[in-house]
Amino acid sequence: MVGTLVFVAIVVLVVLYAVVLYNKLVQGRNEVKNAFSGIDVQLKRRHDLIPNLIETVKGYAAHEKGTLDAVVQARQQAVSFSGGVEERAKVENALSQTLRSLFAVAEAYPDLKANQNFIALQEELSGTENKIGFARQYYNDSAMRYKNRIEMFPGNIIAGNFGFLAEPFFQLEEAADRAVPQVKF
Repeated sequence: MVGTLVFVAIVVLVVLYAVVLYNKLVQGRNEVKNAFSGIDVQLKRRHDLIPNLIETVKGYAAHEKGTLDAVVQARQQAVSFSGGVEERAKVENALSQTLRSLFAVAEAYPDLKANQNFIALQEELSGTENKIGFARQYYNDSAMRYKNRIEMFPGNIIAGNFGFLAEPFFQLEEAADRAVPQVKF
């Protein structure tokens, strides 16, 4: 009788522990989704700033149509994109590259660099880029914690049985993206 009660108590504890692990995995997955939505919010903000920036630059650098068109096209791809994290990172990295070339074009136009509208938009975009960086860091931290829960014992047993999969990190593609940008006016 006592042996049966001990066995039942052990089984109940194991089941409770499995439930707690399962709930932590669900919590981790939801935290990763929330973190990615934070990136999306900041990316949307950046996407919304770009048309105003383009219009401001158009007034000063009308013959730089190729650069402006590339930024517009990259923005449109980013806005309409609906794929996964890794593909999203590639699309956003392409947009970042075209924005760099737009700011390089602005270097050639002193009047544009002095335009208050352009300066305000550039500062807003710079602040948004910082927020995107923080959102990416939070996402990657969340994805790492979640991945650790999935891969470490005994969570890996529960994760494997219930189909929990690790989320990819939001990474920069090119080594040049890791460099600190130099902004000169």
